[in-house]
Amino acid sequence: MADDIFVTRPHLPPLDEFKDLLGRIWDSGVLTNCGPYHQELEEMLCEYLNVPHISLFNNGTIALVTALRALGVKGEVITTPYSFVATAHAILWTDCTPVFVDVEPNSLNLSPSQIEAAITKNTAAILPVHCYGHPADVDAIDAIGAKHDIPVIYDAAHAFGVDCHCGSVLNHGDLSVLSFHATKVFNTFEGGAIVCQTLEMKRYIDQLKNFGHDGEISVIETGINGKMSEINAAFGLLQLDYVDDAIGKRAAIDKRYRAELSDLPGLHCLGDTGQIRQNYAYFPVRIGAVFPMGRDELYYYMKERGVHPRRYFYPLITEFSMYRNMPSADPARFPNAAAAAEEILCLPIYPDLDDASVTRIIKMLRDASAPTV
Repeated sequence: MADDIFVTRPHLPPLDEFKDLLGRIWDSGVLTNCGPYHQELEEMLCEYLNVPHISLFNNGTIALVTALRALGVKGEVITTPYSFVATAHAILWTDCTPVFVDVEPNSLNLSPSQIEAAITKNTAAILPVHCYGHPADVDAIDAIGAKHDIPVIYDAAHAFGVDCHCGSVLNHGDLSVLSFHATKVFNTFEGGAIVCQTLEMKRYIDQLKNFGHDGEISVIETGINGKMSEINAAFGLLQLDYVDDAIGKRAAIDKRYRAELSDLPGLHCLGDTGQIRQNYAYFPVRIGAVFPMGRDELYYYMKERGVHPRRYFYPLITEFSMYRNMPSADPARFPNAAAAAEEILCLPIYPDLDDASVTRIIKMLRDASAPTV
């Protein structure tokens, strides 16, 4: 296991620098309840991400649940079957019903035409995902939301620091939700955030994440405890000093994979969706019919040799027991998502993945692609 290579590893800043911040927390005695580091990280993230308002959370899933609650969503929520299960779970946790529609064949993001076709009088919101950090068709999706007066909440768990044609992709929709989980480009151990466009909404979200408190003795909402701790926030402030360097290292790995795998028949490296700034959160490849091994065969071939890619996202959300009997869960409704779930393999990519390890992964794929005699 010592020489095994996993799909990702958390980026960690210098321990001595974090110890210094911990010492200040110990001296202050302030551990939570939106203390000074929490407030500073919100300010610094607004500046870094070029967004007007941000509210920090203890994780991205609670942030998603709170975003739905903040907009008063009740009814059906159109979303993707091709995502991590937290996207749909948040819908169920707010007593709403997910309605699954297909993705575009290349971007693997929600298809605007499929969204439009699925809208009914019961549609209460649209919840797209910026899959792999590649922006969804935000102009088209936002226009659909405006046309039908339906809120749009973007699951932007993969999209930290991503810019589309008009600036930060996080400024689209009514709300955007980030994850700062340990596996993400920017992490706070665990954490998340909601990006919003008005101070009024920011204040309301802050109340919701703090039990619904409005001052010391007044509770005005059925809130939740979604606050990020001072320790997580301090870690996030330190991470901001290194995130650009980390993204640069990811970019170098991405570039090398593309250069050295582009000639392998049946192995297709997914491109971007026109973003101006990428974060290289994932490196998905599509294993086609002419590749000598099927996707799952290649997955196990690599694992047996100490490299652990991931089948993101397999199976589809709609195959899990709490979703499979829903009317919209019929796999015939989303052939593009179903094909991606059977063909996509995400290769290891993280800042500390060294050249020798990248060479090993590339050689393994080239060996697997060699025709058998």
